[in-house]
Amino acid sequence: MTFRPTTRRSTLAAGAAAIAGLAMPTVLRAEPAAIKIGLIHPVTGPLAFSGNQCRIGGQMAITDVNAAGGIKTMGGAKLEALLGDSQLKPELAASLVDQFAEAGAAGFTGCYASSLGLAATQAAAKYGLPFSIDSGVADSLTTRGLANTFRLFPSATVCVNGAVDELAGLNKAAGGPVKTAVLVHENSEFGTTTAATLKEKLPAIGIKVLDVMPHATPTRDFTNVVLRIKEQKPDLVIISNYLNEYVLLIRTLKQQRVPSGIFSVFGGGFSLKFAKEQNDISEDVLDFNNWQNPKAPTTAAFRKRLDAAGVATTYEVFFGYYAVKLLADAFGRAGTADKAQVVPALGASTFYPDMLPYNPTKFVNGQNQGAQGVGLQVQHADVKVVWPDQFADAKAIFPRPKG
Repeated sequence: MTFRPTTRRSTLAAGAAAIAGLAMPTVLRAEPAAIKIGLIHPVTGPLAFSGNQCRIGGQMAITDVNAAGGIKTMGGAKLEALLGDSQLKPELAASLVDQFAEAGAAGFTGCYASSLGLAATQAAAKYGLPFSIDSGVADSLTTRGLANTFRLFPSATVCVNGAVDELAGLNKAAGGPVKTAVLVHENSEFGTTTAATLKEKLPAIGIKVLDVMPHATPTRDFTNVVLRIKEQKPDLVIISNYLNEYVLLIRTLKQQRVPSGIFSVFGGGFSLKFAKEQNDISEDVLDFNNWQNPKAPTTAAFRKRLDAAGVATTYEVFFGYYAVKLLADAFGRAGTADKAQVVPALGASTFYPDMLPYNPTKFVNGQNQGAQGVGLQVQHADVKVVWPDQFADAKAIFPRPKG
């Protein structure tokens, strides 16, 4: 700092400036208060990869909204993330909602796992604060009558029905080679409800369920499960579980030379990372899941953005991104962060996630009726959409070649 001695001239100049300031006060516009959003995900523990992917997507959306001028109807108010690690503990997810509500959160997104989402949305309902689910497929998330809870993405029943329709079509077109199946699922709300619905619906398309095998998360060894599958010789193994167990189970099936085809519903490890890094086991594996729309003009640019940042392209990133965008759109249309106006704005929302393979948005009891999953397959170390034709960028290879 340079010291300058005070002179009579400088004193007079300062006095004149002060008088001018009193006579013509400068109009200073206060920056509008930030809108706090709680992002609650399992970013440590067995679901850390997927939880972090959701968080990354949410943070990207916050960056984009703020860079575009914030919530314009609120004077350009910026979004601010409150980040919480729920691990795999529902009670912790609920506690984080309490903490963030006390810290002034105007809304929430999360929680990747349905069990965490059930606890967190229930906690948010105590405060009447809006909750935009970014991943979590259990039907019960939006069937409990919670007016604050919204899911832009498909429920388990919608996706299971879609998976059964796809499987029926593929099997018929191939001459009906698949007549039996074994279901393997993780044993929480997500896997249990998915497997139960599949068990109910598969006989109607001519596929007999030989066995249903639950497993814990985490599971470190699938040898006994795979030996049981091998004994029953199903035409198809249908899997519903999370990332680590998904990859380990498929690898064990391969190592034990189980000749059955593999078709997963919500395969937690099914992604570009799986396709490229685990191609010795992933090639031709079919999955019915959430994914992006390969035909949307904006999808390729978004994927390049992820690549440049070193972020794996998974559906969780897209879901985290659009869950925040849905909230931001509601704040903008309401012109306020007041929950009494934001919740009705969400209910009337027509916000459309342009990079996802959906029909127009319409909420009924918090569930978007335009959301749907798609049939996927690893082909040449890439993930391709193979069903429905409206969004497909490849034809399915079915049944899976043996060997």
